[in-house]
Amino acid sequence: MRVLLIKDVKSLGKAGEIKDVKDGYGQNFLIKKGLAKLATPQVIKEFEEQKAQEAAKLKAEIERFNQYKEQIEANTLRVEREQAPVGIKGSVTNRNIADELKTQWNIDIDHKNINLKKAIKAEGLHEIDIKLGHGIHANLKIEVVGV
Repeated sequence: MRVLLIKDVKSLGKAGEIKDVKDGYGQNFLIKKGLAKLATPQVIKEFEEQKAQEAAKLKAEIERFNQYKEQIEANTLRVEREQAPVGIKGSVTNRNIADELKTQWNIDIDHKNINLKKAIKAEGLHEIDIKLGHGIHANLKIEVVGV
């Protein structure tokens, strides 16, 4: 029996491979557990189309992240906070930065991907590392201004 592996099987192979297995092993274990499908021409064609769609989606996502990186590194994000006698009132956190990116530049980034060692509590220019995904990082310049 020929099967197309949908998921990695430790002793057999990786997802996407076509393997010859015994009938009982294929029917009673691999197919029943959802680890493989019977390798018909239609199933193989559908699997290849799905892989091509995933690759195109990944390519588009990487391209979008590269555009975000260019936009982030070319500009300076301006964050306004109420002024205190010394510095600013409160602080600028990674959540604030994510919100400002969304409102000012329409860039939606999860606050967990903004690498802020500690909250910003002073006015001035600050530089922060942002993880966009797929190994793409951007250096964001933030100008904190007291009003």
